[in-house]
Amino acid sequence: MVKTNEVSGYGTVTISEDVVAACVRDAVLRTKGIHDLFGGIPDALSQNILRKELKFKGIKISEEEEGLVIDVQVVVDYGVKIPAAAWELQRTVKKELEGMTDAVVKAVNIGVQGVHFPARKAGKDAQE
Repeated sequence: MVKTNEVSGYGTVTISEDVVAACVRDAVLRTKGIHDLFGGIPDALSQNILRKELKFKGIKISEEEEGLVIDVQVVVDYGVKIPAAAWELQRTVKKELEGMTDAVVKAVNIGVQGVHFPARKAGKDAQE
């Protein structure tokens, strides 16, 4: 799928789904409280069977008549307020996409699939 915009008198501009996904990924990784994207089963199969990582795990882009619908599956950092992090992520993704591509973003759906717990230090674990 690609996003196409009419440019008056000069032809069309086509933006690849990979470009849109790269913009979304950048916005996700810059959002405070979001640890990473969540790939789920497709990512696990790709890594274990094909021995390669999916380019845009956890991102699904749908084009509807009213605009783009972006579904993002993420892992949040332990201790963050999940609703606040999700709202910030929605705002960041929408702003990033509309600013870079002039595409209309109808919805940004966030699915929190896990929580990342920071690794404990070896000395602290031994004392407990």
